[in-house]
Amino acid sequence: MSPHFSPSPAAETRNGIPYRPLGRTGEQVSLIGLGGFHLGMQATTEEESIRIIRQGLDAGLNFLDNAWDYNNGTSELRMGKALRDGYRAKAFLMTKIDGRTKASAAAQIDESLRRLQTDCVDLLQFHEVIHPDDPERIFAPGGALEAVMEAQQAGKLRFIGFTGHKSPEVLLQMLKVAAENGFRFDAAQLPLNVMDAHFHSFEKLVLPELVNDGVGVLGMKAMGDPFILESQAVTAPECLRYTMSLPVSTLVTGCDKLPILNQALEAARTFAPLSAGERAALLERTRPYAGEGRFELYKTTPHFDSTVAHPEWLG
Repeated sequence: MSPHFSPSPAAETRNGIPYRPLGRTGEQVSLIGLGGFHLGMQATTEEESIRIIRQGLDAGLNFLDNAWDYNNGTSELRMGKALRDGYRAKAFLMTKIDGRTKASAAAQIDESLRRLQTDCVDLLQFHEVIHPDDPERIFAPGGALEAVMEAQQAGKLRFIGFTGHKSPEVLLQMLKVAAENGFRFDAAQLPLNVMDAHFHSFEKLVLPELVNDGVGVLGMKAMGDPFILESQAVTAPECLRYTMSLPVSTLVTGCDKLPILNQALEAARTFAPLSAGERAALLERTRPYAGEGRFELYKTTPHFDSTVAHPEWLG
């Protein structure tokens, strides 16, 4: 097994949930993180969403994911309500913005803080870095980075990251443009799963660069949300274990029902890294299903591209 496939060592456990370092930030985050999108869907009631968030935090996880555009703000509003009554202190809270201009980014940051009922998020990320010109727009004069840096200086956020699900090349360009501007990201969020390894792979192309630079890695789409499971080649626990065996700080997974949350918590509590043989066997089993990204629709279709459907969100 290549050294960069070794999982980050657990720094501690809380209620049996392993914690790992978030890159070079000095923070520790739970191996399982709670995705924000599913918490705002109509099929999940507000009461159930709040219960999922609070039970997750009580059970030992601390990483919460969200975004300004999730379900037209419903995901952030529900999370804000869940973080009342002392729960904010238990959470490492992350959200994302779509704005690429200074004005749009600043407005979205402030709106997210209002919805989340907090003065400061622990991590703010540039969402959906999927357009070829996104890196240049973010770092341009009058671009979104200016707003994010000002918000950081004002105490509205602690760390800065970015996300992308479409193209490894665009994420590599984001790192390149950042370096050219003397900037280092604290975290990055990207798809990492058993199918990705075979096609246009974030794991092969982007993950080593992040690890080498000490960027906290946030894995997502372990089940392809949820199309990888439809292949019937792998089970949900196998998908979770595969991604947790990579050098991720946390694996963000969507939980729209309590049994799904409990499945994720159990996967973290019982986690043992895949051996080289187990990893090879799992990749060989999934290889026939992975061609052309059939089960990775976030790469091959606009199904997950919210800023393609809403370009006005970019500013």
